[in-house]
Amino acid sequence: MNNSLPPSGLPTASGLPAASGLPAASGLPKAVGVLGGGRMGAGIAHAFLVKGADVLVIERDEQSAEAARERVESAAVKSIERGVVDANLDEMVSRLTVGVDYDAFTGRQLVVEAVPEDWDLKVTALRGIEERLADDAYLASNTSSLSVNGLARELKRPENFLGLHFFNPVPASTLIEVVLGERTSPALATAAKGWVEALGKTAVVVNDAPGFASSRLGVAIALEAMRMVEEGVASAEDIDAAMVLGYKHPTGPLKTTDIVGLDVRLGIAEYLHSTLGERFAPPQILKDKVARGELGRKTGKGFFDWPS
Repeated sequence: MNNSLPPSGLPTASGLPAASGLPAASGLPKAVGVLGGGRMGAGIAHAFLVKGADVLVIERDEQSAEAARERVESAAVKSIERGVVDANLDEMVSRLTVGVDYDAFTGRQLVVEAVPEDWDLKVTALRGIEERLADDAYLASNTSSLSVNGLARELKRPENFLGLHFFNPVPASTLIEVVLGERTSPALATAAKGWVEALGKTAVVVNDAPGFASSRLGVAIALEAMRMVEEGVASAEDIDAAMVLGYKHPTGPLKTTDIVGLDVRLGIAEYLHSTLGERFAPPQILKDKVARGELGRKTGKGFFDWPS
């Protein structure tokens, strides 16, 4: 079940459709690419894979590519075991290819960039993908906070670009934020909403603005919860319980921060602070935890302790 690409190779699967003739809003692109196979990228790849797409995941090196393949395959197994997906595992995995060469994106109808929230990294990644895509192929960023308009200005075909903000964990989340740039084409905006529906999720459509809708609201609540811990108002457990029991949040803001990653939350807060002002200034407790390497679930400790 290991469809890996050599560093200089092209997809080994035959018969992939050309980028022209992109599907209407009622269906998914047949050939989808994902750049980045970490937790989010693997989740995005899994979402398209279980709905029938041929999925290519590109990572920075062979070790990371193998880890990405294992993440996607593990998610596929769990989906079948839980009865969420009625599919044959071997058939599903046969539509998954992983590799390390950007040239493999040639012929993909849609590529979703899912690299870390670093401006220069994302710009470099998006440019590298775009130059390998057909003129009518679509490109999306999974950014949770960076300006879609700003990223679009770095591209040659901004009309074919938008934000597709998936939520962690992707398999369980029912929401995708569709972020439209000033130059996103109406055809792409319509198609993206159809893709979200075809993935079995709900689209929230927003125009590009700092933090969009979800990150802006989510971070605002989380930062205030952190300040309450910092000020000794209540414990992390009780603050989260108040939001879960009193406001019906499925997970409290501090546990959600641990799941997302404190470093990720800090980066978003710093960006929102620079664009929207002091109300998004990151609390010292967040900066201190990140400096100590307490990044949440991925390191075993954040606002809560996580078993290894």
